[in-house]
Amino acid sequence: MMKITRLFQWTIFGIIGLFGVIGFTNAVVTITAIDQDLTREARENSQDIAKAIADGNVDILLNNDLSTLQSRIDQMLSLLGSNGYIYITDENDEIIAHTFVPHIPEQISTGEITGDIIERTLKGKGDFIEVSHPILAGVGGNVHIGVDQGDVSLMIQGAMGNQVWPLAITFLVAIVLGILLVNLAARPIQQLLHYAVALAKKESVDEPHNEKLLERKDEAGDLARLYQYFALVADPNRSGIDAK
Repeated sequence: MMKITRLFQWTIFGIIGLFGVIGFTNAVVTITAIDQDLTREARENSQDIAKAIADGNVDILLNNDLSTLQSRIDQMLSLLGSNGYIYITDENDEIIAHTFVPHIPEQISTGEITGDIIERTLKGKGDFIEVSHPILAGVGGNVHIGVDQGDVSLMIQGAMGNQVWPLAITFLVAIVLGILLVNLAARPIQQLLHYAVALAKKESVDEPHNEKLLERKDEAGDLARLYQYFALVADPNRSGIDAK
């Protein structure tokens, strides 16, 4: 188990806090970007499907072949997930084909039908993003497609989950590396402390690890040589000190 030197405990806490703030900020930015991208992608895919239906079934609509039209939109329904819907209105905003079972929800049958991108809440079904595309520039009616926001949320959660694990692993690795580096930096301080205690107890300090400490060119080496000097000044006849 790694022991954190008390002198550097706040340094470790600061590193953990810093990485925590960075990780949280990165997570918020990533999650927001994923949410926006997948929501936009769901809307664009729905608009593409609506356009494909509108542009690919003009002859069927003009010939008023509603059974064939119904078959076409039933085939397209699988592209919208488990709970999506499609309905087509004519130039008078009357619904002429749909995929609702067993009947058209009241919010759609009695509500105002708009060509904009809207959010609908259908009783017993959930929340939906509804898009539309005009048929023959609106002269032939409109194709309306609803995508379940629950399906979009599941995609967002899955994408977030794929991002959370790398962030969490990076955070943990950064903390471990931070502790290792701080302990590495604290090692000369611990050696200096042991050296100073040994001098105070008048123990022999003529050992290889103390020699390496005295040879250091940093502050730890300067302090060790200073302690050695004071020890010799206090007791010029003291043995067990190899003066540098």
